[in-house]
Amino acid sequence: MHAADETTVGELGERALLRRVFDALSGSSEALVGPGDDAAVLAVPGGRAVVSTDTLVHGPDFRLAWSSGFDLGWKAAAVNLADIAAMGARPTALFVALALPDATSVHFVEELARGLRTACEELAPGCAVEGGDLTASDTLTIAVTAFGVLDGTEPVLRSGARPGDTVALAGEVGPAARGITLLFDRFRDGAGTPVPVDDAILTAAERRDLTAQLRPRPPVSLGVVAARGGATALMDVSDGLLLDATRLADASGVTVDLDAVADDAALRGGEDHALLACFSGPLPEGYRAVGRIVARGDAAVTVGGEAVTGHLGWDPHHDWDAGLG
Repeated sequence: MHAADETTVGELGERALLRRVFDALSGSSEALVGPGDDAAVLAVPGGRAVVSTDTLVHGPDFRLAWSSGFDLGWKAAAVNLADIAAMGARPTALFVALALPDATSVHFVEELARGLRTACEELAPGCAVEGGDLTASDTLTIAVTAFGVLDGTEPVLRSGARPGDTVALAGEVGPAARGITLLFDRFRDGAGTPVPVDDAILTAAERRDLTAQLRPRPPVSLGVVAARGGATALMDVSDGLLLDATRLADASGVTVDLDAVADDAALRGGEDHALLACFSGPLPEGYRAVGRIVARGDAAVTVGGEAVTGHLGWDPHHDWDAGLG
């Protein structure tokens, strides 16, 4: 029998692979009925659940030359946890479907499961992978559905911002965009094919940007903080501050006037998964002011009072170079 790090999914088969995945996830479940049955059974405090889903596909969303199994598990969890937090909710469970080429190593899948588990433990304690599905595919695909609870608060929508509110951010914007630019600029061969990252040639600042892209750390716990702190509107900044602020402005029927910043990556870059919130009163801890809400004008978003044009933010169909093999 092959060593664990050489065995492929096709060689091991679904039953044995599921046992490996469950072992990698073990100890984290808080469900009434967790992984291993036909469906999970979850307690839902307050009788309401918040649900979101997101999919990562090899090619348009990640490249195996750049991401380890642990990286992908972490990122798949993080981006979904951020969506739950962006409603002012507390994440409680993830359900993960993996579509795997037969040649995928079992070790890679175990590392992916460990990445999922570790991200939940660090970013949203009490949340765990409670079930999912495995299937075969020519393209590695990770689909995650996330559940959360409101713990007695109302969900915070994009549509509640009003003139006079302070626009605030929790988390960073810009590093993940710099990280993906770094990958495309310096870690492809002459034909444009991704090549492994050589960590030794990176500066400390470049390593931080790369980590922000491959293993984002959204401020998940601050979603609940925003809700309890009276946020009038809240959303995940996944596609860039300008583009997501535009979505908030359109949903609320207002104009978002952002403070002028020198870093274009902070305005137009995506995938950091910061939280963008609006408050009519004092800002809760963890949030910093980045602008204000004004009456709707000709532009949905302005920067220092000036309308912005051109490319507003992250588009996976273009910015991830989806045509690259």
